[in-house]
Amino acid sequence: MPKYLAEFLGTFWLVFIGCGTVVLSSSLPGMGLMPVALAFGLAVTTMAYAVGHVSGGHFNPAVTIGCWMAGRHDAREVLPYIVSQCLGAVAACGILFLIATGKADASLGTFAATGFGVEHSPGGYGMVSGFFIEALLTFFFVMIILGVTDARAPSGFAPLAIGLTLALMIMVAGPITNASFNPARSLGPAVFVGGWALSQMWLFVVAPITGAIVAGVMHRLLK
Repeated sequence: MPKYLAEFLGTFWLVFIGCGTVVLSSSLPGMGLMPVALAFGLAVTTMAYAVGHVSGGHFNPAVTIGCWMAGRHDAREVLPYIVSQCLGAVAACGILFLIATGKADASLGTFAATGFGVEHSPGGYGMVSGFFIEALLTFFFVMIILGVTDARAPSGFAPLAIGLTLALMIMVAGPITNASFNPARSLGPAVFVGGWALSQMWLFVVAPITGAIVAGVMHRLLK
């Protein structure tokens, strides 16, 4: 239970801070993609330092699956981790929704939901672009996580490296899909947006998990 609670709290913090920055601060002057990227990155860094020693600090179903494929995670804990992460993301968006709608003229926009196509990609990118950017960047994300958490890597710097990597990835993928790399992060907003966001969820499940599986296999080959 401590591991599952740590994953719930870590994912909650990641989604609440990251998506909260998009929903609550995007209309402020000077707010662009970089503050959003830093919000997600710093959220991962802080919670990885806080509870990473308890659960490994995955906060992402794709990372959990990638670690399992690399032989770094117990198969019996994969499903409980994923359930904890998804519950944390949905809970975070539930509270964010309550806060965001507490303003008389509240405008939620897309509620930080991830999407593709002319109507739902910030830059109008299609499904193929969305799939490849999500799969490719998740591949490198999981490769970096597996590398910096290896016993042979310098100790103490893993959370910082992981957070900076996530921020860099969001700077690239933000205009394409709103940047996910994390099925739980996409599920949270999609539950409250419904409709198109839920119908496009498949990409934000399949693409990151595909990238993570390839990374797990590649990590085994590089050992």
